[in-house]
Order: sequence, then structure tokens, then C-alpha cells
Amino acid sequence: MVDEDVTVIRMSDDEWKAQLSPEEYHVLREAGTEAPWTGEYVSTKTVGVYNCRACGAELFRSDTKFDSHCGWPSFYQPSESDTVTLLQDDSLGMVRTEVRCANCGSHLGHVFEGEGYPTPTDQRYCINSVSLRHQPKHEASSSMTPDRSSGWACRQP
Repeated sequence: MVDEDVTVIRMSDDEWKAQLSPEEYHVLREAGTEAPWTGEYVSTKTVGVYNCRACGAELFRSDTKFDSHCGWPSFYQPSESDTVTLLQDDSLGMVRTEVRCANCGSHLGHVFEGEGYPTPTDQRYCINSVSLRHQPKHEASSSMTPDRSSGWACRQP
């Protein structure tokens, strides 16, 4: 399901299966979907960053997360425009836009536009919690500092 030609990290299916739980593998590598309202980050309000659970790349920031009441964590934009790739998804008899991690090609969820949410982009990145790992700001700030131009940068001694 993952297009290996557009990813930076390349691992075999066996390597991914050894690294991920069965549910993580199903969602991240087989483009599955977790059940709505079951994910650990649906209602999370903690300040920090959301990284790819498969490879650790930063994907989203808490300041772009909003309550969409759809059953999955929702963001109105990724951390940087090149942290995700968007692909047309014609499955399930409809046309949607799939969101993948640009670093490892893992499936994250889908992005929807024009739904009328009061966000700066009018977009809803509907992302599976199991695709993410939240890093609270206090944990990230001990060795990193937020830098909008380049993401979270390591502090220099």
C-alpha cells in the first residue's frame, strides 16, 4: 500500500512488523483506520508536537489541533508543508485525499476541505491516533526548542 519511491526510510514488511504492533502496522502500513472515538489523542489538549509513530518525524503541532467532533484527532495544517504527502484515494467508492508521512510513507489519515470549520485553512487533517506519538512541550523543551522555520531544533551548548 505504501509507495516506496517517494519515501526516505525504506524497510521491509518484516522489519515494520517487528517494530510496530499489529494495529499500528495495519493502520500505518496497510492504510487501515482505527475505530472512531477510540484513539488516545482524540481529546488531548496538551501542548507539544505529534510525531509519526513509525519513524518519529514531526508531523503536526498542538496549536493546529482543533475539536472537529469526528472521532479522530483533527489538525488544520501540518507542521511544515513538506512533512506530509497527499495522494488521491479512490477506495470505498469515493474520492478522498490520503495523508502520508513524507519521511517513511506511512498512512496517517485523510484531509478534507470546505467543511466550514472556523480554521485558517478550512482544512481538516483527520488523523488516526495510532499513527501518531505525542511529545508534550515540557519533554521536547528539555533538549529542543521550537523554531517555526526548521521545526524543533536541538539546543546548542
